[in-house]
Amino acid sequence: MNTTTTTYAALIGMDWGHERHAIALRPEGGALEQRTLEHSAENLHAWLDELHQRFGGRPLALAIESSRGAVIHALARRDWITVYPIHPKTSARYREAFTPSGAKDDQPDADVLLALIERHRDRLKPLHRDDDSTRRLDLFCRARRTAVDLRTQLLNRLQSLLQGYFPQALELCGEHLGAPLALDLLARWPTLAALQKVRSQTLRAFYYTHNVRRPESVDARVQRVAEARALTDDAVVIDVSVAQVQGLIAALRPLQKHIATLDETIAQVFATHPDAALFRDLPGAGKVLAPRLAAAFGTDRTRYPEAESLGRFAGILPVLERSGGRKWVHWRWSAPKFLRQSFVEWAVQTTRYCAWARAYYQLQKGRGKRPHAIYRALAAKWLRILWRCWHDRTPYDDARYCAALEKQASPLHALLAAA
Repeated sequence: MNTTTTTYAALIGMDWGHERHAIALRPEGGALEQRTLEHSAENLHAWLDELHQRFGGRPLALAIESSRGAVIHALARRDWITVYPIHPKTSARYREAFTPSGAKDDQPDADVLLALIERHRDRLKPLHRDDDSTRRLDLFCRARRTAVDLRTQLLNRLQSLLQGYFPQALELCGEHLGAPLALDLLARWPTLAALQKVRSQTLRAFYYTHNVRRPESVDARVQRVAEARALTDDAVVIDVSVAQVQGLIAALRPLQKHIATLDETIAQVFATHPDAALFRDLPGAGKVLAPRLAAAFGTDRTRYPEAESLGRFAGILPVLERSGGRKWVHWRWSAPKFLRQSFVEWAVQTTRYCAWARAYYQLQKGRGKRPHAIYRALAAKWLRILWRCWHDRTPYDDARYCAALEKQASPLHALLAAA
């Protein structure tokens, strides 16, 4: 359906709040109608049913400052409503243009959203709804990222606590503070004093049980315990810290299992995705980033008619600004964070698993570019390559791309040949 030429039975602006929602509605050829809807699932569906009956199921357009969340889930099930997500900055600046005093209220905000969809619909994009396979994969990947971020917060807090009363634990627990070895050690011996009371054979058996079996590694840790001195003997500090450490361990154990379960689920969902073969074997993608890339592209080839359209939406391509005789390029400030992270994080990994990506990093580094800028530029380069593979439904072929670099006499090929 061409949303720019569709005749809508009514246009709606909706300011969604926590307790109530302001609505501004204008029927085709009619006067402005305003109302407030108290927050509840029942009230929302009753209102939607009322609209369906009133307008006979004819198309309606609704503008709202959201592209995700509960209201979007409810609206998406009504195929006669076209949702136009409005960026909060767009509506805020539009409102400020006519209200320089800074006054703000829910009902006028709904009126602003209605005005935007009435006067500027040709410049707004309707909400795109992916197929169920892509949506399922995307939401599971986002859920995993949320859980991983929570784990990172807990581990940072745990590290901070240990540095305050038991810093030796950071060495004795190994590289991963969230690993079973670390959590089991801290749960069993939460203080240096408790650990030093243990016989060396007991400690050796503990490490052996947790797959630390190199004699020199175990000996070094046992010796470290014997020679260690407590950072503080303040019983108050130690007791409070131990209580917090125990609480963090209790939170981390089920969280670790939850993340492992999500990994298994994502692998199953990804295996059934129509385009899984295009992303499964990408260099450096692995079991985490390959599903995220598949979800980023989706299956609708009409959504991104060229690579630049995806690059702009994902925030990978930079912005060019001109003013008078000046022009400058800068990072795109407003973009879907998780989507952009997916491409940039993958670009970082490709420098470890792909020879030309590693050569590109070295080339740009030699030109004085900073690492973050190089990774963003590499992400843009990869995005164009992957878009072509996705568009043509052809898996990426590293040898074929390197042959193309040779044919173009690219500086990257010269670096690869030298390497």
